[in-house]
Amino acid sequence: MSFAEFQLDDALNQALESAGFDQPTQIQQLAIPPALEGRDLLASAPTGTGKTLAFVLPAIQYLLDFPRRDPGFARVLVMTPTRELAYQVYDTFKQFSQFTTLNVGLITGGINYGSHKDTLEKNNDILVATPGRLIEYLDAESFQADEVELLILDEADRMLDMGFIGEMNRIVLEARRRRQTFLFSATLEGASLERFAEKALKEPEHVEANPSRKEKAKILQWCHLADDANHKLALLTHILKQPDVSKAIVFVKTRERLATLTGQLETAGIKCCWLQGEMPQDKRLQALARFTNNQVRILVATDVAARGLDIDDISHVINYDMPRSADVYVHRIGRTGRAGKKGTAISLVEAHDMAVVGKVERYTEQPLKRRVIDELRPKHKEAKVTKKKKKPGRVAAKKLAPKAKK
Repeated sequence: MSFAEFQLDDALNQALESAGFDQPTQIQQLAIPPALEGRDLLASAPTGTGKTLAFVLPAIQYLLDFPRRDPGFARVLVMTPTRELAYQVYDTFKQFSQFTTLNVGLITGGINYGSHKDTLEKNNDILVATPGRLIEYLDAESFQADEVELLILDEADRMLDMGFIGEMNRIVLEARRRRQTFLFSATLEGASLERFAEKALKEPEHVEANPSRKEKAKILQWCHLADDANHKLALLTHILKQPDVSKAIVFVKTRERLATLTGQLETAGIKCCWLQGEMPQDKRLQALARFTNNQVRILVATDVAARGLDIDDISHVINYDMPRSADVYVHRIGRTGRAGKKGTAISLVEAHDMAVVGKVERYTEQPLKRRVIDELRPKHKEAKVTKKKKKPGRVAAKKLAPKAKK
């Protein structure tokens, strides 16, 4: 299948040709046709499968099919959970609208309040925003969502995980005159997401792109057993010094762990940059620029800070701390093995992590191979996960209770 079969506007075909795109990915094949027909979308696609273009092309096509009659606020509103993802989505809209007269705006936190004045005042067609800052402008009546015709919620599961349910419900309510809604998510599991989708979407087309076995095989996954914190650090420094680790993201669970680990890596002679939550936007952009421009090859990050990162040449993802759940693990490793390249995901596992390892293996339906570095062999055997005993129900409890003597 080719993009030509979608019968897109010449301006979009020109942008696709300029970008060197000729064949759509699986999620694009599934999502674009119903989107062009005016249907709501409930779409699931793993990270790195081209989901951004799956909503960018239909959104631009809609605006070209139905030109603006009067000046006003944005007709297409895109909500994203993080600033980094907002910038990436904004850049994609700019790239594929370059041969049109459409205006694209961007609103995120981390920038002084009021600095978006020009974006809000000028005639805007597409607005990409993070929830918190957009709500501030809605409260101040600097932005009105009642002119939104197409609402796009990107990485909706992440927004819910980050506690933006109130903001998302507010946006859905404010944009009640919209014609279409697209909800994109890496996973469609979870009661909160199902409840929200039921309220936000009208008879949606449900599309789900699953990576083929061939695509899954692009990411090699294994783990190393660590005896303790010192052993884990030794494993990490050894791995990061290997020549095949050309660009790696190292995941930690907290900001405190991040601060400690970055200092330890610098002491070991390993240069790195870092990302954490509540970081000033200029500092975040500087860190990302150093990493993407190969000034440093190691990025240490927390899950919140790394959400939305879209960098094609990550050779390794290393779980220095295991994530809290299996779906977060899948989000993490999806940042390697992209754009047709192979990737590697390595987890450093202590005894207390074995329960999460089991969850990951069940969720991904494949075992995490155990590997050993000869000079850093673990001294202890793999810890076994003890299953919690279920408390007896009322009926069982009665049977187990000693009978009273007469």
